[in-house]
Amino acid sequence: MNWTELIGYAAAILTTGSFVPQAWLTFRTRDVSGISLGMYSVFTGGIALWLIYGLAMGAWPIIAANAITLTLAASILVMKLRYR
Repeated sequence: MNWTELIGYAAAILTTGSFVPQAWLTFRTRDVSGISLGMYSVFTGGIALWLIYGLAMGAWPIIAANAITLTLAASILVMKLRYR
């Protein structure tokens, strides 16, 4: 593994990790009142595109981070639609 991959994995851990507390709070409380449907829809779409890009490039840090974040973001988006 070279230094650019290490930077990629570090970035993936930090950005995906920063998303986990919000997702956990939302799952635990089911409170989606402070979440913008428009923003989360666009965000989730963007994450899906980053995942596709990572797959096309074969960039595992991008693939791993965006697969996890897409799962969390899509789950929150579904909760927003269900509990609004």
